[in-house]
Amino acid sequence: MTSWNGQNTAYFTEDKDDHIYNALVRSIVEHKLLPGNKLPEEALADAFSVSRTGIRRVLQRLAAVQLVTLLPKRGAHVTTPDAEESRNVFTTRKLLECANMSAVVAHCQSPHLAAMNKLLQEEKRAHEDREGTAAIRLSAAFHVQLQAISGNKVLTETVSQLTLRSSLAIAAWGAPWQQGCRCHDHDDLLELLKQRDAAALAEKMAHHFDTIVASLRFESSEGPTPDFTQIFSEVSPLPVKDRETR
Repeated sequence: MTSWNGQNTAYFTEDKDDHIYNALVRSIVEHKLLPGNKLPEEALADAFSVSRTGIRRVLQRLAAVQLVTLLPKRGAHVTTPDAEESRNVFTTRKLLECANMSAVVAHCQSPHLAAMNKLLQEEKRAHEDREGTAAIRLSAAFHVQLQAISGNKVLTETVSQLTLRSSLAIAAWGAPWQQGCRCHDHDDLLELLKQRDAAALAEKMAHHFDTIVASLRFESSEGPTPDFTQIFSEVSPLPVKDRETR
């Protein structure tokens, strides 16, 4: 079961293969692994020092949340959402997040505003420092944490999952420089939250999603097989006792 964990937009669970699952999710969300990238079991097994069986379990979990596509005789690829699916992901987010603004405003307290402001400042710094992966992660975190203020855990978890698919859509169809949402939109959203103007907040959020969709370029693309050893070189290795023998 997924959970929200502060600013670290959490799509993370607590099962045996989480170390690998979480590393792959983060790499997909942060556009280190792109739509269409091949995910060969052997290469991933080498990168994580585990068996192909363990990698296969993780890939099946990722397929269940639509981040990976498994095809007979073609193996696993990072999912490439088509244009219709991509539009529908943002349409669904728009419906859910805008409709929940009244509950967000009703439950918002000073600590929430302070946390949102801290998150926004970190997102701005990531953009200024051209730290693309951090900017993408923090952009998603802004939306999830905003919805979490309402106290509706089911909706927050749903939005958390949808941000994963949004990241795929932006990776597949966005411009090369596109790194999450535009910071000044989040500035405006936070200011309206401080004013407790639920109607204006919902209107601004709707415009925000419309702008994102309008920025996407729906053209076909396919990526090569990534260098997994390099991508996951900074991931803490599994304890020796948890490594699998092939």
